Amino acid sequence: MATEEEVEIVKPRTDKREYRRIVLKNSLEVLLISDPDTDKSAASMDVGVGYFSDPVGLEGVAHFLEHMLFYASEKYPLEGSYKKYIAENGGRCNAYTTSEHTNYHFDINSDCFEEALDRFAQFFLEPLLLADSTMREIKAVDSENQKNLLSDVWRIHQLQKHLSDEEHPYHKFSTGNVESLDVQPKAKGLDTRHELIKFYEANYSANLMYLVIYAKESLDAIQSLVVDKFQEIRSNNRDYISFPGQPCTSEHLQILVRAVPIELGHKLRLVWPITPSILHYKEGPGTYLGHLIGHEGEGSLFYVLKSLGWATSLYAHEEDWNREFSFFKVTIDLTDDGQEHMQDIVGLLFKYIHLLQESGVCKWIFDEIVGICETKFHYQDKISPFYYAIKIASNMQLYSPKDWLVQSSMPSKFNPSIIQSVMDQLSPKNVRIFWESKKFEGQTDLVEPWYKTAYSVENTNDSMIQEWISSAPNENLHLPVPNVFIPTELSLKNTQEKVKFPVLVRKSSYASLWYKPDTLFSTPKAYVKIDFNCPYAKSSPETEVLTIIFARLLKDYLNEHAYHARVAGLYYHINMANSGFQVTVNGYNHKLKTLLETVIGKIAKFYVNPNRFAVIKEKLRKEYENCKFQQPNEQATFYCSLVLCDQKWPWMEKLELLPNLEAEDLTKFTPVMLSRAFLECYISGNIECSEAESIIQYVEDVFFKGPNPICQPLFPSQHLTNRVVKLERDMSYVYPIQGLNPSNENSALVHYIQVHQDEFMLNVKLQLFTLIAKQAAFHQLRTVEQLGYITYLTRRNDYGIHGVQFVVQSTVKDPGYIDLRVETFLKLFENKIYEMTDEEFKSNVKALIDMKLEKHKNLWEESGFYWHEIVIGTFKFDRKECEVAALEELTKQEFIDFFNEYIRIGAPQKRTLSIRVYGSLHSLEYMSDKSEEAKPNKVQIDDIFSFRRSQPLYSSFKGCAGRTKL
Repeated sequence: MATEEEVEIVKPRTDKREYRRIVLKNSLEVLLISDPDTDKSAASMDVGVGYFSDPVGLEGVAHFLEHMLFYASEKYPLEGSYKKYIAENGGRCNAYTTSEHTNYHFDINSDCFEEALDRFAQFFLEPLLLADSTMREIKAVDSENQKNLLSDVWRIHQLQKHLSDEEHPYHKFSTGNVESLDVQPKAKGLDTRHELIKFYEANYSANLMYLVIYAKESLDAIQSLVVDKFQEIRSNNRDYISFPGQPCTSEHLQILVRAVPIELGHKLRLVWPITPSILHYKEGPGTYLGHLIGHEGEGSLFYVLKSLGWATSLYAHEEDWNREFSFFKVTIDLTDDGQEHMQDIVGLLFKYIHLLQESGVCKWIFDEIVGICETKFHYQDKISPFYYAIKIASNMQLYSPKDWLVQSSMPSKFNPSIIQSVMDQLSPKNVRIFWESKKFEGQTDLVEPWYKTAYSVENTNDSMIQEWISSAPNENLHLPVPNVFIPTELSLKNTQEKVKFPVLVRKSSYASLWYKPDTLFSTPKAYVKIDFNCPYAKSSPETEVLTIIFARLLKDYLNEHAYHARVAGLYYHINMANSGFQVTVNGYNHKLKTLLETVIGKIAKFYVNPNRFAVIKEKLRKEYENCKFQQPNEQATFYCSLVLCDQKWPWMEKLELLPNLEAEDLTKFTPVMLSRAFLECYISGNIECSEAESIIQYVEDVFFKGPNPICQPLFPSQHLTNRVVKLERDMSYVYPIQGLNPSNENSALVHYIQVHQDEFMLNVKLQLFTLIAKQAAFHQLRTVEQLGYITYLTRRNDYGIHGVQFVVQSTVKDPGYIDLRVETFLKLFENKIYEMTDEEFKSNVKALIDMKLEKHKNLWEESGFYWHEIVIGTFKFDRKECEVAALEELTKQEFIDFFNEYIRIGAPQKRTLSIRVYGSLHSLEYMSDKSEEAKPNKVQIDDIFSFRRSQPLYSSFKGCAGRTKL
C-alpha cells in the first residue's frame, strides 16, 4: 500500500517528465519520475543518519556501515553480486556519508532495472553484515583514509572541525580508520561488528528514508514496483535525528589559526557562523551575500585584491550547513605578495561587508539574481538520471515536497530584514580566520590528532580587526553594475536542416567549420569551439609554457567583463589544445556572439602586462612544484602518458625553465606563435547555419585579413599531429620510479595493455572485455585481496590508440607485487571467459549495445562527442551505430579469440607497459626492482625519452587539413 499525496511539484517549464510523491505504509517517502525518453533508470536512497550519529569511541562507523551494505544480503548472499550485476548491465553504483545523511545510488540499462532495484532494496531489508568481511572492509576504509591524509582539503576541513565544541558532533572525525574502528573499540572491550549491527538497527528506519526512482515506465507502473520492493523496510518510528546547539562557542570565535599545508601556496579562509539559509530559502540570504562578496566585476573585493597583486581567486558561499547551524566562508588564494598583506586583505573584506551593510539590501540586485535563477532553472540542461536522482534525494528531507526539484535555487521573496540580519552576522566578533602557508613551518605549537596538521591559534578581537580595517588601502570598492549579459531573447530558431551529424559547411586555407543545429534538446543555447592550430605553440617545453601563460593572461584580462556573462549563464574557456590553444564559448545564444567577439578582440590586441605576467608565472610555478604532491596513482598515469605520447613535455622541464622567463619573452613570442595558424571550428545548438558561417568569417577577417594580418595560413608541412608509441608485441615494458613525495607511504601501479588502432570490431571486443572484467577485477584485487581503496580497470584511448589499464594504489603491497597479482587475476579470468555460456555472452553484448544506444543528455555532451571525432581526425560521427552493428555480428568464439590474441597471459599480440611508483614504505622493493636482472620479452625503461625516441609510432588519423572529409 502507498498513499499518493496530491502535491504540485514545481518543475522547469521545459521539463516533459512526470513526477509523483507517494508515502509507503512504513512512512518511506518516495518521489517517482517517469521519463519515457530515458535509456538509463536510476535510484537514490537517502538515509537520515550520518557520522554525527557515530557513537563516541567508534568514529567512522556510519561510513563503515555504508561500505558493508554493498557486500551481500539474505536474498543475494554471493559476495559482490550487487556490484557485478550493475556493472555487467551498463550501470554504476556508489554511496557517500555526510554529517547527517548516507546516500546510496545506482543507474543501469532500463530493461534490467527491476532486478537491480530488488538487489538495491536488500541494503535496507536484510543485509548480511558478515563477520568474515568486517576486518576486510575496515582495511578498505583505512586505505580510503590513507589517501586523504596528505590532501589539504581533508586536512583543513578536519582542522576547522577540531577547533569546535568537543561536545558537538561537528567536532568528530568522519571517515574512520583502523585505529578508530578496530584498535580503540577492542581496547574498550567492544565488538565492532556487534556495534555496527546495533547502529544499523537503531538508525536505518524507513521513516528516516527518502527515495527517488527514475525510470521510463508510467508513474503507475513505477509505483507498483516501489511498493513491492520497499514497503517491507522496517520502521521503528524513531524521531528525526537532530543536533541542536552551535558547534562554535565563544572560545572558537575571534581566532586566527596558522596552519601548515602539504602543498605550496597560501590560502586565507574567513568563516562566520550564521543563521542557516535553509530556514529562509525563498528569501535567499546566502545566495545574495555569496553573489556580492564573491563577485569578480569592477569594484568588487576580488577586483581590488587582484589589481593589488594580492589574490588569484576568491570564493564566497555557505558551507557545512543544516537546519541548526551554518557557516559562511570566504576563501582567498593569495600570491606571495598577498601573504605579506594578510591584515590589509582582511581589512578590505570587512570594508566591503561594511559597504554592503551601509548600502542596505538592494532590490534591483535581488531582482537580478531572481531573474538569473529563474532562467537557469527553467532552461536547465538534462543531466544523467544517476546524478539527477542523487541531487533530489539528498535534499528531500530539507524541503517541502513542492520544492523538491527547485530546492534553494530560485529565491523569490524580497525580505531585506532577513538578508540584513545574516549580513550583520559577518562581523569581527564572529569571525574565525584560517591562514595556510608553508611559511609557518617551525612556527606552530599544536597538532591536529587525525591528520597531524601542524597549527597554532591566536585570539583576535574587535579593536585589532578595526585597526586592520583602518590601515587597509583606500580602494574604490563599490556594488556591481547591472549585468548586460542577462539573456532576454530565449526563443528557438527554426532551423530547417534536420541533420543527424555535423556537416562541413566551410573550408578554406584559414579555417574549417563543422556545423550541427540542435535537433534534440530544444534549448536556447549554443556551443562554439575554435581550435587555434599553431605549430610554434608547443614545439618545445619553453614555447608550451609561454603559450600557457598567454592563455591564462587572456583569461585574466577578460575576467572583469566576462564574469558578468558567467553569472548570466554564458561561459568561455581558453585552454591548451593538442596543437595550440582553443577558445570555447557556450551557454544562452542571445549574447554569445558579443562575448565571443570580446574574446577574439583580446587575442588580436594581446599585450603583456608585466605585473600580471609575474602573478601568473608565480601561480604556474607553484602548480608545477605541487605536482610532486599528487596521489601516486596520478603520478603513474602521468608517466604512462609521458612514455606513450610523442611530443609530450614533462612538467619537471617546464618548472626548470620557468624562472628564467620574463614578460618580454612573451611579448616577443606571441606574434611568432600567432604568425601561422589554422582554425578548426565547431558550432552547434540554437544557431542558424548562416549565423555560424558569419561568426567564423568574422574571426577569419580579424586574424587573416587587412594590410598587416596577424596570422598567415599554415604551410602543408606545418599541420601537426599527435602520435603514439607503438609497443612491440609479445613484450612487456616496466618503468619503476620512486614517488615524488617522500612523506607519502602509498605506492601505485598502472598496468597498461595496448591493443589496437581505432577500428569498430576491435573497439567493441575490447569494450566487451572491459565490461565483463571491470567488476571482477575490483572484487578480486580490492575486496578479496585488499590491495588498496583505489582499484579499478578502465579503457584507455590515446588519440585513437585503444587499450585497457589496471590502476591500483596501495600501502599494503609494493607495485611489483601488485603487478604479479594483476597477472594472476588475468590467469584466473581466463576460465571465466572460456566457461561463459551463450546466454551470458548474449546478455553482456546486449548490455553493451544498450549503453551505446544511450542518447546524449544535452548540447555539451553531444558537442563533446562530435568534437572528439573532429580533433582526433577520425570523423566517425556514426560511431555508435557502427559499433552496435559490429556487436550484432560478433560471435562468442570471435570474442574468445580476441582475448587469446591480445589480453591473456602469453598472448602473441600482447603489449604491456607497467608504471610502478614506489612510496616511502616500499623503498627496499624499489631498489630490488631497479636491480632486477634482464629477462627475455621484458624491457626495463630507464630513461623515458631515450625509450620514446627508439620506438616506432602509430600513424595518425589527423592528416593535413586538405584530407579533412566527411
